[in-house]
Amino acid sequence: MVNLGVLHYIYAAMTIIIVITLLKKKEIVFPCIVGIFLLGIASSGSIMKGIQILYNSLMASGIELFTIIVVIALVVSMSKSLTAIGADEVMIRPIKKIVKSSKAAYFVLGLVMFVTSWFIWPSPAVALVGAIMLPVAIEVGLPAIWAAVAMNLFGHGFAFSGDFVIQGAPQITSKSAGIAVTEMMSGKALILWVVMGCTVILVSFIMLLREMRKEPSNFVADRTMNQISKQKIKTTKFTYFIAVFTPAVFIVDVVLMVKFNIIGGDATALIGGTAILIMCLITICTKKVSEAFENVTENIRHGFIFSIKIFAPVIVIAAFFFMGNGEFAQKVLSPNAPSILTDLGMALSQKISMSRASVGIIQTIVATITGLDGSGFSGLPLAGSLAKTFAVAGGFNTSVIASLGQIITMYVGGGTIIPWGVIPVAAICNVKAADLARKNLIPVAIGIAVTTIIAIMIM
Repeated sequence: MVNLGVLHYIYAAMTIIIVITLLKKKEIVFPCIVGIFLLGIASSGSIMKGIQILYNSLMASGIELFTIIVVIALVVSMSKSLTAIGADEVMIRPIKKIVKSSKAAYFVLGLVMFVTSWFIWPSPAVALVGAIMLPVAIEVGLPAIWAAVAMNLFGHGFAFSGDFVIQGAPQITSKSAGIAVTEMMSGKALILWVVMGCTVILVSFIMLLREMRKEPSNFVADRTMNQISKQKIKTTKFTYFIAVFTPAVFIVDVVLMVKFNIIGGDATALIGGTAILIMCLITICTKKVSEAFENVTENIRHGFIFSIKIFAPVIVIAAFFFMGNGEFAQKVLSPNAPSILTDLGMALSQKISMSRASVGIIQTIVATITGLDGSGFSGLPLAGSLAKTFAVAGGFNTSVIASLGQIITMYVGGGTIIPWGVIPVAAICNVKAADLARKNLIPVAIGIAVTTIIAIMIM
């Protein structure tokens, strides 16, 4: 039996306040600061310690996010150097012939993100796809926010919730549920994944069409993504070389990732390192030696200013929600700090009787709660364990319950509807994370509802 303490109730209460604040379209940094401070005082029993914990949580959160901050900064630095020689325009000309409308851009951008995310996971895929495909979508009139929605739902949602190539998610869930990993990727479990993905994408596209009818002025060519004002830039042979060389090198990166099983942070490192080398190559080959040194510094500075501006509030927001993860809380609060989100999920599951409907609803709620830390993977062991428990107690299909938990945990925590989970996409598209989360909320909520109903019917 899980015993809930003061930390659990403070965290739950502040989460509700933060969600209400978010729904009212207000900034949530202040309530997150209050939440961290209260958790610090409750954990330590000291106001002075609470103040120190507030600072330490931001430091720990910043360290967790620094990989993403750096890779976004480096990709933006590279983009600035590409734009300076006109290579970005040359690079997207062939794609423009295929993508001629905002509707086509939505699906092409999404599908490219979907496939790429299967092989290298979404976070490194964001930097790769965003650098090459995003300018095309913007050029044909797809607003940056809808480009972000496409990348996020297809990548962090549809692709990541199945994770059929790398199989990180299904391996964790199946192991906890005591079933073979193949059961998570076939049969009824596969049906749930398809239902969720198709529902989310369909609802999102309907919302896109509705906005196109209501606010057509939003769907005109938008050049605000460019990092310098568009002037007529003389193209040279080197411009064309870089326009071919850049995507070719990133394709080689993908091949290397697949061949050597490079995933997660290592894949992000390969993308970031490639971006900075391309930026240096362009600068050295187009500037005098004396100017090149200054220009490299200027590009790096530009990229980091852009990235830090996007991530500054996110570090604070993430610091609060990371507290729900036992490992993070033990670093910041105390070595004996509880795993708050896991405990809340377990407590909820122990208080409700068994039936198809109750099992489906409990698994959905618990998966949503455990996804709030913005990780996705941290909630999978609980999703698998609950599936095993429910299946044994009620005679239900283990793979269906486990799949339901995995899909919802990955959509929520992998990052589509919480601001601290969508930050890589929001950053590369230069939109607010909270705005992206709001755009995703209705499609994902409807998808969760439909998928839960189907799971109840087939378990």
